[in-house]
Amino acid sequence: MPNLAEVTTPIPRGEGSYVLNIPTGWEQGRGAYGGLVMGALARSILLSEQDPERTLRSLTGTLPGPALNGTAILEVQALRRGHGASTWSAMLMQSEGVAAQVTAVLGKTRPHAPQHRPSAPNAPDWRSAPILSSDLPFVPAFARNFEFRPTGPAPFSGGPVPETSGWIQPRMPVPLGAAEIVACSDVWWPAAFSTENAPRPAATIAFTLELLALPETTDPLFHRGRVIAQTDGYMVEFRELWSATGQLLALNQQTIVWIR
Repeated sequence: MPNLAEVTTPIPRGEGSYVLNIPTGWEQGRGAYGGLVMGALARSILLSEQDPERTLRSLTGTLPGPALNGTAILEVQALRRGHGASTWSAMLMQSEGVAAQVTAVLGKTRPHAPQHRPSAPNAPDWRSAPILSSDLPFVPAFARNFEFRPTGPAPFSGGPVPETSGWIQPRMPVPLGAAEIVACSDVWWPAAFSTENAPRPAATIAFTLELLALPETTDPLFHRGRVIAQTDGYMVEFRELWSATGQLLALNQQTIVWIR
């Protein structure tokens, strides 16, 4: 089974064009889980950027259809290059059309800008949190590539609050760069599952991530998520990823639809 870095790395086939081979074992429903798709699109943009000082700052996208196992084409375009930031777009396409599209901002570090570091959540040490079994019937295929250590409500436990928390890491640890952080932000189950009594299909249709830092180790990441609002069969969920040392790595907002 390929690791997280390998499944999010496309193969160049020409300027601004890449091939992504989506393997089996990373599905959520019909297609690959959204984090794999968003991570691969983020990496295709980073591979296209010629200035290594410009790193991923913000990624916004939609997932109009499933990215099926097999070959996908990624097309990348620079929208604008400023003095310190670049704006890019990228699409993932298969025979059925566009499966995902993103816009990303890459920017240089501004060393003299003010800093604000929020306080870390009061999370238990990851070593003391038990590992969730991957043999549970509701666990999708892709999730078996990750290790979950929940510290909040269990999925489908019928709880009163749509929130979730816990430690997460790939079962095959890899250095976590920008593409891997994007992918890890989408690994945890929707927070609304904490209030449901049984499995129910849902899918992310819109995705925004702000990348604030990269972890210095391959220790697990702390995930915290909560539903901000829910209406008409759609919900807005806000997620955070923290390093094991208490550094905020990424903020992620997702629009999730109940399929039925």
